[in-house]
Amino acid sequence: MPSVHVIVVAGGSGRRFGGAVPKQWMPLDADPVYVHTLRSLRSAIPGCRITMVVAADRVGSIMEECAAHGVPVDAVACGGDTRWASVRSGLATVADDTDCVMVHDCARPFPSPALTGALLDAIDAGARGAVPAIAVTDSLRTAGSPSRAVDRSGLRAVQTPQAFRADLLRRAYCLPYRADFTDDASVFEAAGMGEIVLTQGDPDNIKITNPRDLAVARLILADRKA
Repeated sequence: MPSVHVIVVAGGSGRRFGGAVPKQWMPLDADPVYVHTLRSLRSAIPGCRITMVVAADRVGSIMEECAAHGVPVDAVACGGDTRWASVRSGLATVADDTDCVMVHDCARPFPSPALTGALLDAIDAGARGAVPAIAVTDSLRTAGSPSRAVDRSGLRAVQTPQAFRADLLRRAYCLPYRADFTDDASVFEAAGMGEIVLTQGDPDNIKITNPRDLAVARLILADRKA
């Protein structure tokens, strides 16, 4: 099993969620969302190291908060103005002898052992990068005029965590920031670090983006406890 360091990106302001509290700090039953995320990662990847990347006003307190909730983290990094900057900050906490880095959005509280196991199996088998993905179920059309139908059979929706050989991801993040860096795979690809393997994603691995997603998360959590 390769040594794994997970960078949990939790520095976002949650503007799309609305309200004064970012989504990763919102309550999900008895605990905040971020606690469920860390608990899921610890269960799915025993022995991994975890860095939380948070906004500047949380850097001084988040390690103590995590410990108080029973989900200690190994390092804390200060987030930047973009996701790219936050991940780059988190990479600075990763030890040189780490085999695999996973990057995970804190607002996805339910990464499963099957999902992370498939990623690690891919890296262990020689993949340079691996990304969980699920089939697109909605019909798709292009924007603009005229709007045209898009064949969805060859498209996939990607999730996190995304897994990479640690040395290659560090090199990829030497690239200057670009607006089309929407996830880590796009940075890795732009840097020419090699092919990215798609592994099986999980429909329950939802990203909490709006208040309705919290309601869905509560249903998933209740089903897991049943």
